[in-house]
Amino acid sequence: MTLSSELWAANQDLAQACLEHPFVQGIANGTLEQAKFAYYVGQDAFFLEAFARAYSIAAAKAPDWLGFTTFHHLAAGVLEELRLHESYALRWGVNLQSVEPGSATRRYTDFLLATAWGGDVGLTAAAMSPCMSLYAFLGE
Repeated sequence: MTLSSELWAANQDLAQACLEHPFVQGIANGTLEQAKFAYYVGQDAFFLEAFARAYSIAAAKAPDWLGFTTFHHLAAGVLEELRLHESYALRWGVNLQSVEPGSATRRYTDFLLATAWGGDVGLTAAAMSPCMSLYAFLGE
């Protein structure tokens, strides 16, 4: 078993709690209030911009072409997701250029960018992986 698999297994209770959270359930069943989703779109757009920047920093620091292109493609995927957020934001009157990040959003994005700037590519990937794993789990 890999370290990643061990950590995921050890934290299944947290992943399950996230899945059962009223916000996630509201998205899943279509009952989430529009204002709450609009707030989420703004916070997630702020987060995604930092995520794309962290991927881009990792791409620049990658020691080989495969690493460079892998992180570049990951950043491109995040930018595509941001375009989707822009369409939601436009529909609901959310100005993504003036989003004030919540404290949790700010702390996590500051952590990601500090890690990307100050650490190596492996550390950056390790810092970003839990979010991607949880997001994939919730999406399924």
